[in-house]
Amino acid sequence: MSDLVKAIRLLKPNSQFSFNNDDYSTIKWDVLDGDAPTQKEIDAAIKKIKADEITEAKAKEIAKAAILDRIGLTADELKTILG
Repeated sequence: MSDLVKAIRLLKPNSQFSFNNDDYSTIKWDVLDGDAPTQKEIDAAIKKIKADEITEAKAKEIAKAAILDRIGLTADELKTILG
């Protein structure tokens, strides 16, 4: 899913739209409650989404490391076991 779609879904979850080439200026709103988000609002939403994705990835890595620590394995050892 493109960053533009993710941002629109965050800002206007019930909207229906289409666009070309991930280009904000080509968005055609089929269903929209309220005003269309501005390019600035879309850009801010994309930054938030990317930051959230990084935070989520880091949290997953920490959780994986904790599990491996509890069972007494390293990531390399687990890879060897799983083949």
